Amino acid sequence: MRWLVGWSTVAASFGTVGAADAGGEGRTVQPVGSQLLWGGPDPLWAVGDWRPDEIRLVDAATTVGAPATRLAVLGCCGATDEQLRVGLLSARGGALRHLTAWPGSYTVVVQTGRRVTVAGDLAGARPVFHTPWAGGTAYATAALPLADLIEAQLDIGHLAALLACPDTPEALGDGTPYAGVKRIPPGHALILREGSREITGYEPVASLAVAAPQADPVHAVEGVRDALVEAVRARLTAPRHAPETGPQDPGPVPGMGPADRRAARGRGPVPGIGADLSGGSASATLALLAAGLPGLPGTVLGHGTGAGERLLAVTFNDLTTRGDEDELARARAIAANPRLHHVVVPAGEEALPYADLSVENGVITDEPAPSLVIAERHRRRLAAGSADHLVGYGARQVLDAHPARLADLLMDRRRRDLLRPVAALTRAEGALAHSMFVPLAVYRAARRLARTSYRTGLETAAGLLPEANRYPTDGLDGPVGDNTAADASLAALTWSRPGPAARWLTGEALAQVAVRLQEAAIRPATAQRPGQARAGAALARAAADHRILEQAADIRSQRLHAPFLDNQVVRAARALPESLRVQPGARAAILRRVLSGAGIHELPSGWGAPSLARSTQATRTGLRLALPELIDLFDAPLLADAGLIEARVVRKALRAAADGEPLPLDGLADLASTELWLRRLMGRRGTCWTGTAAPRSRAVAGGVLPAARRSLQA
Repeated sequence: MRWLVGWSTVAASFGTVGAADAGGEGRTVQPVGSQLLWGGPDPLWAVGDWRPDEIRLVDAATTVGAPATRLAVLGCCGATDEQLRVGLLSARGGALRHLTAWPGSYTVVVQTGRRVTVAGDLAGARPVFHTPWAGGTAYATAALPLADLIEAQLDIGHLAALLACPDTPEALGDGTPYAGVKRIPPGHALILREGSREITGYEPVASLAVAAPQADPVHAVEGVRDALVEAVRARLTAPRHAPETGPQDPGPVPGMGPADRRAARGRGPVPGIGADLSGGSASATLALLAAGLPGLPGTVLGHGTGAGERLLAVTFNDLTTRGDEDELARARAIAANPRLHHVVVPAGEEALPYADLSVENGVITDEPAPSLVIAERHRRRLAAGSADHLVGYGARQVLDAHPARLADLLMDRRRRDLLRPVAALTRAEGALAHSMFVPLAVYRAARRLARTSYRTGLETAAGLLPEANRYPTDGLDGPVGDNTAADASLAALTWSRPGPAARWLTGEALAQVAVRLQEAAIRPATAQRPGQARAGAALARAAADHRILEQAADIRSQRLHAPFLDNQVVRAARALPESLRVQPGARAAILRRVLSGAGIHELPSGWGAPSLARSTQATRTGLRLALPELIDLFDAPLLADAGLIEARVVRKALRAAADGEPLPLDGLADLASTELWLRRLMGRRGTCWTGTAAPRSRAVAGGVLPAARRSLQA
């Protein structure tokens, strides 16, 4: 795990706790394995296996002894040195938005005198955390180091909200699983002045009273194309890195390909750059753009990833599920491009979800996330990839329209734009008896959401949440698991709704989350429309899950790149007209036009077809095979010690889901991943800090029960 950490304190009290200078003579506490980027009363460290080109520093101080004016960029950033210097000079005057407009995925820290500014990203894939400490404020891009610094205990209320309403920012607030450690929202920056803190947004806020002018669809798609091209170019122009070499390849082994042999002998990814090629629209777009991106210096005919270099395209083939033949055929058709080197990674039961539930040898991530139970599945695929690997995560949340966007269209009096999405939902229902009522039901739900205020919507959700474990529904027509696409859309047409795991939480936990929603309802209302707010929340959750997946499936010397979560891609996608985004198959159509604008016209038939059904099948198969381990995991669960669940209820649900009952598998994955994360966190040893004033104990050293008691008392 790689992170940066720093703090801002009052100079008079600093000498007792921090690094007084870059030489380190006054340093009494510092991160373990850190690299000091700058010292003084507001120091900054980089921790972890950062590459040299991933840390860029710019110092604009003109004379010795002048107030510090410097900038640090950590991550993959496509800006030139001159652009960084101009950005630093502009930030000195208070401008922030331009610091997030460069291609790539990165975190920016600016220091001008005693003012320190840390800018987060728009999606939430690179969050910033902060906590009061030593009379000032400490900040980091990971929550666990700050929890260690203040010896924080668990925030049981936040864990309850994460399980009950994972898609509702109002329930989660600015908290983290660690009491006292806060998170800044996406699209905001943390500003520190001698220990005092301020959180400010750097994006313009649209008016609720006046509809925003509709962008031209052609120009909007061109903007997405340009942003994606620049995002991919930023990765291609970065220096290449060769992974650490492992044991030599013993040669051909019957039944094992090169990727299998490399994974068996523990070797890291291959040098160069690669991409996922699942046959879906997002990963295929990135692979084709990276393989044929024009204008790069030193390439054959101005194309490709390098002179004579072919892009490594990796396809994961799950042998336990049937029906992947079409997806594999599409991937092979795309990989027929001579600038692609195609590798198929076959996997059986050892790569199913829930395949790795070990506590002792498991990776400790910053926070819990559903990706913990599928980390081994992704790790096997990524082990066959390259040192720099492109993935298509986030494309669905960035480009697709959330169902609540239909309410935004009604608020703008554009009823005609609802015809095609509603007709598509009707066709998806097939010949069901109630399919003729779908258009009316969707229109009524969208109109109801458009006419429901923010406060009323949250108060209604808070009133219904305590009953989520007695009457678990995810829509208006049926129980979770039996829902059709129309039912899911109807359920999403609300300001807030319970998550899939809410049906298994205790009444006390649900009541605690309901109080959070009621408190959020009386705070100043959001300046966003319902569709815009729900889409932003879905993107933030997907970005957070991807961040945890990076940590859980981390392979040494490998970097995962998700260009769809880059700032400039998110901004370009936000400019897409709502009337275009809500159309059926909008994401595949947009990406097809993106590729066409980049000179790529030939795509296989069925390109962009969804594969969610096969994912559900793999999840159910993995749950059935791992049922004994899951029953052991919930034999005496820590979640029950915290008062969030009843163990026997969850064990019964696991057995029922393994037998094929239509239960929400996502909810069971949320419970299993949270319990697994708690077990690994409790078994952790050591701390992230060292020095004479370092914390004496790690975070959550008191266990779950003391934190639960304090939470109930509060």
